[in-house]
Amino acid sequence: MAGCWIVTGTVYGLMAASGATSGFDPVGTIFFGTVLFVILLTLLSRIVEGGRRSIDRLVTSLVLTAFIIALLPLVSLVWTVIANGLARFDVQFFSESMRNVIGAGGGALHAIIGTLLITLTTAIISVPIGILAAVYLVEYGGGALARAITFFVDVMTGIPSIVAGLFVYALFALIFGPAVRNGFMGAIALSVLMIPVVVRSCEEILRLVPNELREASYALGVPKWRTIVKIVLPTSIAGLVTGVMLAIARVIGETAPLLIVCGFTFSMNYDIFNERMMTLPVFVYTQYTQAAGVAAQASIDRAWTAALVLILIVMALNLIARLIAKIFAPKYGR
Repeated sequence: MAGCWIVTGTVYGLMAASGATSGFDPVGTIFFGTVLFVILLTLLSRIVEGGRRSIDRLVTSLVLTAFIIALLPLVSLVWTVIANGLARFDVQFFSESMRNVIGAGGGALHAIIGTLLITLTTAIISVPIGILAAVYLVEYGGGALARAITFFVDVMTGIPSIVAGLFVYALFALIFGPAVRNGFMGAIALSVLMIPVVVRSCEEILRLVPNELREASYALGVPKWRTIVKIVLPTSIAGLVTGVMLAIARVIGETAPLLIVCGFTFSMNYDIFNERMMTLPVFVYTQYTQAAGVAAQASIDRAWTAALVLILIVMALNLIARLIAKIFAPKYGR
């Protein structure tokens, strides 16, 4: 397969060098190289090993090909973002805001700080509520209340994100007036989207804990709450952390609710409870939509770099989550 990728990569490289294509295409290289590999493997297997063995290899190769095709959108996305985002991936981008910047220059420090503060506040609100709700559904639920919670969680999982933003805006507008905008409103809106994801993912993880562990704890006279704290949660900590990180990755890139409740600003704001606050998704949106005139390319470059930074933040959070899960997961040594 590696040889087939090299062959198709060479063809694409020659086409790019001759000007037949706009540039090197890694997605096409992987796809057509995999197709070439499947064809050659099937033909060689039929010649050397016979028909039955060649069919077996063909089906195995088709499964592998389906897996690679599923990865192609991700590879294309990462390649495009990196290729376009490196143009402004410099110190200035991470050390300056857009205050008093017209044209080239400036940075996204204010958006990075806003994203981290709002996401942290969202996690502080959503994670305890989501995990405790999941514990109730798995360990204590079974009645009408549990069925109602499950129903509303399923409904909330599918609501559009802009509905959450409009709900929070209407709620705060009734209390503080229609002109209110701050980062805390954004955290509340994202919590509405994040809590159902945490509940559903953590509920499924908790159900995977064997009942024998609970029964062994009960047989020793350990109360139920202590069994949950000392047995159930530590056993499922790796899955719980993964579920929480998936929920954070789900909400960290939301744009519509934050555009409504947080607004946008070009200045630094460290106070999540006061004044407008910029986030990376809104920064990408505003830079792309406001690109015009001689400074259009500078705005587009900032938008791509902000998208790359957002992907790196999600990647860093997932790596940290895996490290935490590995440290706190129960040890099964003899």
